[in-house]
Amino acid sequence: MTEKFTNRLIDETSPYLLQHAHNPVQWYPWGEEALQRAKAEDKPILLSVGYSACHWCHVMEHESFEDEAIATLMNEHFINIKVDREERPDLDEIYMQAVQMMTGSGGWPMTVFLTPDLKPFYGGTYFPPDDRYGRPGFPRVLTSLAEHYRTHREEVDRSGEQLTAHIQQLFDVHPSPELLTDDIIQGAVRDLEERFDSQHGGFGGAPKFPPSMSLSLLLRVWRQSGRAKVLHMVEQTLEGMARGGMYDQLGGGFHRYSTDDVWLVPHFEKMLYDNALLSRAYLEAYQATGKELYRRVVTETLDYVLREMTHPTGGFYSTQDADSEGEEGKFFVWRPEEIKALLGDTEGEAFCQYYGVTPDGNFEHATSILHLDRTPEQVAGELGMSPEELQTLISKAKPKLFETREKRVKPGLDDKTLTSWNGLMIGSMALGYRILEDPRYLEAARSAAGFILREMRRGDLLLRTHRGGESKLNAYLDDYSFLLGGLIDLYEATFDLQWLREAKMLAKTLIEQFWDNRTGAFFFTGKDHEQLITRSKSCFDTAIPSGNSVATMSLLRLGALTGDSSFSQKALDTMRTFRTAIERIPAGCGQMLCALDFYLESPKEVAIVGPKESPETLTILKAIHSRFVPNKIVALLDPAEEGKGVEDEIPLLKEKTMQDGKPTVYVCKNYTCQAPTTDPNELVKALKA
Repeated sequence: MTEKFTNRLIDETSPYLLQHAHNPVQWYPWGEEALQRAKAEDKPILLSVGYSACHWCHVMEHESFEDEAIATLMNEHFINIKVDREERPDLDEIYMQAVQMMTGSGGWPMTVFLTPDLKPFYGGTYFPPDDRYGRPGFPRVLTSLAEHYRTHREEVDRSGEQLTAHIQQLFDVHPSPELLTDDIIQGAVRDLEERFDSQHGGFGGAPKFPPSMSLSLLLRVWRQSGRAKVLHMVEQTLEGMARGGMYDQLGGGFHRYSTDDVWLVPHFEKMLYDNALLSRAYLEAYQATGKELYRRVVTETLDYVLREMTHPTGGFYSTQDADSEGEEGKFFVWRPEEIKALLGDTEGEAFCQYYGVTPDGNFEHATSILHLDRTPEQVAGELGMSPEELQTLISKAKPKLFETREKRVKPGLDDKTLTSWNGLMIGSMALGYRILEDPRYLEAARSAAGFILREMRRGDLLLRTHRGGESKLNAYLDDYSFLLGGLIDLYEATFDLQWLREAKMLAKTLIEQFWDNRTGAFFFTGKDHEQLITRSKSCFDTAIPSGNSVATMSLLRLGALTGDSSFSQKALDTMRTFRTAIERIPAGCGQMLCALDFYLESPKEVAIVGPKESPETLTILKAIHSRFVPNKIVALLDPAEEGKGVEDEIPLLKEKTMQDGKPTVYVCKNYTCQAPTTDPNELVKALKA
């Protein structure tokens, strides 16, 4: 098929940019060609930012960017630049701040109008093709802005300069002389308690996003305080998400968020980072409570990632789309007659009752999203069978429906590999192996880490994205800090020194490239990055934890493992830089507060001396990993490796020996150790102390 239009996006690797390569809009990727043309012709820039799994991005493309009349307006009056926010989170962060300042809200697609020197002067999110939804039509916006730029240029420049100054001021943070104390953490807990939905779990109303970082923080607070209400908030939220339509009841894995406050109707895209963060939250809850539901959700989620989001040569894909066959959610929903045709009337009716599938449906076109709104005992009672009989029926039925669903047209896959999101999933897979003892998870983590270190580096510097054999773009703070955390997790899962050595080198590059020598903490972009209107720096979590917070936690862990206090000092300085911001909005800094909790408690330093694969050593490791003790580091010295420099790289292991020829554990704090033990029961007591 010969395409009528082809623009400069045709040479890109991003699936999102390639989706727009045959628009009649004369799109440019972000780069010198477009920016220089804007200056040479003194034209404003129309910057459109989105991502491949974004439903409303598809809608705006179909309504406006495929429309030749609208494209003519865009081409005549603007230099049009299309950006994949997953490739260029630096641009997304800066200009999203501008849109939020101008409109009070943000989202994607994001549409921002810039002067040729990149200063924003107008913006919004989705614009319809004509006046509707209380929004001006896109042609009206284009025409008005083109005229305003031509006739009121000084006003446009002044507006852009003022907005840019506000954005620069937003990121200008300074260290606080105040002490870092537990009061800051308790402030976050009070905030979360006030916003907790006691009926359905979660925080605030619709739409509800998965609060992974807040849940991890609350679990840490519960572990230290024993407050039942804090654990209740965690459990009600985890169970609400796991039983709702936001969780894929057939295939495992979580959709992006719930559009309602009961976790029923999701926005159907699946993001790698959500599934990494949520699998970690459920793993920690499983450690804390031992509940089988949490173990099952983790297993199904990580198995989904292995099945659908893993490249054969290593690395994890980015996202699965919300849409298939042009409809959001079509791949995932069911009608009763479809289910009964597969299972028969009796079993089909039981399945429908169990998962809330009704003739009227709970989604568009009288279809139903599978969810669990009643207990198995309630459904079994209504059907006149025992809960055990019902569970057996469901266990046999689910694979049949899954197999049938696999024959449907699948949602689109964004198969690029992003370093940052891979770092999160490497950590979750490594933790999944430690807790669930499934070697597939360790193999996936090793493979992904090896791929990134092999294919996504240029010298000592990381690259952001890989697709189709090509790695490109400077990596950001998120890429370095998330991968750093994943490598430390891999070391503690394998005790293979190569991962710790890579972590140390990565940490040094992170500090050299991103550290702000003036006020402390880390910039989002490295010192070799192109110059934008500002260099952002933040501690606030978004859909993913902030790069500064993960860097802080990772450097604290690395400092404790290696004995290099310079790593720990950078972490401490980062927390001091953001102290005022954290105190102002503590619940927005969940991951940073987890790092603060790690610092304030002083982590337990667990040194094991024994053969890595001996049954006694594995028993010791199981005793460690089966309990929720988040503020710890774990190192191991295999006697076969003595004299090979392991003790020099990990001072905690120096002068540690096996007792009575048995694998031995030393539990220490600030390098002061309790009496060594070979008894797993004594180890458990020491971990609780």
